[in-house]
Amino acid sequence: MGKCEDIIRFLDTYLDSAHVADASCNGLQVSGKTDIKKIVFGVSASLELFKKAKAAGADLIVVHHGLLWGKEQPLTGMFRERVAFLLKNDLNLAAYHLPLDKHPVVGHNACLMRAVKARQIRPFGEYHGEDIGFCGTVPTQSLGELVKTWEKFCQTKAQVLAFGPKKIRSIAVVSGGAHSLLPQAISGGYDLYVTGVLDEPVQEWCREGRINCVALGHYNSEKPGILALEQLVAKKFNVKTKFIDIANPI
Repeated sequence: MGKCEDIIRFLDTYLDSAHVADASCNGLQVSGKTDIKKIVFGVSASLELFKKAKAAGADLIVVHHGLLWGKEQPLTGMFRERVAFLLKNDLNLAAYHLPLDKHPVVGHNACLMRAVKARQIRPFGEYHGEDIGFCGTVPTQSLGELVKTWEKFCQTKAQVLAFGPKKIRSIAVVSGGAHSLLPQAISGGYDLYVTGVLDEPVQEWCREGRINCVALGHYNSEKPGILALEQLVAKKFNVKTKFIDIANPI
């Protein structure tokens, strides 16, 4: 058993959430039980996740995409139902958005880099004053080989735009909805840019920029950090943990 305040304090400190500029309200978003016996980890806050977490016996839920995004919101509709469920069942909810994107150990992007044995890793992808991804080099290999590795790692099916070199040596990675950072990868001269989801302009950016692009899905590209965070917390605290996958192809 652990204390909620101790677990949240550890996560806040480890992820350095107080020093990351973010629209998300990082940290504890909804308070519940003081004593924590089980923590459920998930990618995104939703009523479906909350119901499954309660059924699993959770006292605390930790997600990447939380409920609070830096603005006032009326307690109506779906938002009210989500908050009401947490309060009724005395469930704590904590969220870590950009702090989990950019963390050099348990962050999604760090995990995606390690999956392909990337080297010379350094921060990449400026977003509102924060570098939230990473770039580096990989042992020379084909685009197809890299895609297979990430598909297996993230348990997903990738979308591939092959307009760059056939052999990949340099990569830049920013998970989630970061297609808009592709021009930064083009300016940096990378062979491959990896993100979560694409939008209409991306194909021609890739063609004209002579770069490859791989999209692993917003949700699936952001499972790795949550899974790594679960492993860390399980080792640090005397609590049970569980990752609940609310499958999402987007």
